Amino acid sequence: MKLSEFKFELPESLLATHPSANRDESRMMVVHRDSGKIEHRIFKDILEYFDEGDVMVVNDTKVFPARLYGNKEKTGAKIEVFLLRELNKDIHLWDVLVDPARKIRVGNKLYFGESDLVAEVIDNTTSRGRTIKFLFDGPDEEFYKTINELGETPLPKYIKREAEPEDKERYQTVYAKNVGAVAAPTAGLHFTREVLKRLEIKGVDVTPLTLHVGLGTFRPVDVEDLTKHKMDSENFMVPAETAEMVNKALDNKKRVCAIGTTTMRALESSVSASNRLKPNEGWTDRFIFPPYDFKIANALVTNFHMPESTLLMMTAAFGGYELVMKAYEEAVKEKYRFFSYGDVMLIL
Repeated sequence: MKLSEFKFELPESLLATHPSANRDESRMMVVHRDSGKIEHRIFKDILEYFDEGDVMVVNDTKVFPARLYGNKEKTGAKIEVFLLRELNKDIHLWDVLVDPARKIRVGNKLYFGESDLVAEVIDNTTSRGRTIKFLFDGPDEEFYKTINELGETPLPKYIKREAEPEDKERYQTVYAKNVGAVAAPTAGLHFTREVLKRLEIKGVDVTPLTLHVGLGTFRPVDVEDLTKHKMDSENFMVPAETAEMVNKALDNKKRVCAIGTTTMRALESSVSASNRLKPNEGWTDRFIFPPYDFKIANALVTNFHMPESTLLMMTAAFGGYELVMKAYEEAVKEKYRFFSYGDVMLIL
């Protein structure tokens, strides 16, 4: 398929800049693949669509406060440093993005606030990418505590406002556990403890895997021919208990619902020769777009995505291109809220 086939008009007013008042009261569009029927509900109604023995697979990655602001030695120029991934824990070596990049060269030192934290630029990786080494003498927990205190919640760039105290809690799922993401797995933001408890009472199993969401998830596709687009790699882990639970549900012809496109990527990167889920860990750069034959999940919960995004492409691959684009047309007409803090779609 072509990039231009995923273009649609999205009014800026539909981009959600704040979360809804209550996580589980976001609007939910339910799309039925078999009949083409579209329903308009709210998220807490999700219980009505699942029964005992069904399984929901969630991504339990935890967002860390990846956006830091430092000052360049000598000039004092303010520099944004966006932490992407830790390359070496022992020497605090990190892959980062810097802005404005033209001011930052190999050998430059950056100072962070009133703290003792200093970083030295070791290498240029891309136009905005750098490798930096934090010069920090204390124990590891002190280092991460300092990063936590200095860092800001890494809201997506389209949210044109400063991060607020509530973002620390709301740009994080209630089941977040394994630190490592620079962006939230947003489909999971709608779950509350109450919804999880009610699912448990109903006999629906909720089981985790981990995929540390990187900024590549949001990298624009700049080639018309989708087969030429290369996804960034993201680190993931599928535990044996999750594989066992999912496979039992598949064997019993039950629903297996991927909560989010990140979960779906991890599931589709861990398929055994017999089309079952296998325990797995490593890196995945899998790019899913139509047509695609999904092997594990038979239901998907996902937010409303941006035009021409890889997330929309995966959603269209799962729900069927024509049906999903029709649903998006309806979402614009009905003024659903889009993107990370927006509303949600359940595809059955």
